[in-house]
Amino acid sequence: MPTITQSYIEEQKLLHKNPNYGVASLSFAPIIAQLIQDNAWTSVSDYGAGKKRLQGALSKLSVSVKYSPYDPAYPEYGDPQPADLVCCLDVLEHVEPECLSDVLGQLECITTDYGFFSIHCGPAVKVLSDGRNAHLIQESPSWWLQKLCPRFEIVHLQRHNYMGEGFWVLVAKK
Repeated sequence: MPTITQSYIEEQKLLHKNPNYGVASLSFAPIIAQLIQDNAWTSVSDYGAGKKRLQGALSKLSVSVKYSPYDPAYPEYGDPQPADLVCCLDVLEHVEPECLSDVLGQLECITTDYGFFSIHCGPAVKVLSDGRNAHLIQESPSWWLQKLCPRFEIVHLQRHNYMGEGFWVLVAKK
């Protein structure tokens, strides 16, 4: 099974035309910057990077790391790359349910040390061209933990209300 279907790549390209789509990384950048500095990590893989806003936000916070973006809506970024810290910011709730296991498998493969994943639990404001909510998976943190725990050690979990109810989790490679 692929990590994304071609038709959904096209949907994501349409959503990315909206200048307000993919801004979650700006909310999480200060936390990520502190983690990078505290742990002396030198590389970040931004899975679902969109417009690479995390890179700009880290730069504004004077954090210098090797930054590797990945986003199927931007094929020019290339394949997902392993890194000290893999960030997946408000992406997993957008994944097609039938592709989630493969996406999590890919995240597991590229996480060499730690991952920082933020997940929104409710509906999005934005909708797809066919009328579906842009958050294809709207589940509780406990549901998500059942998906994450077999693949990662949970280091820290924290609820948040950035742009609606969600949580972020710091995970370690098993």
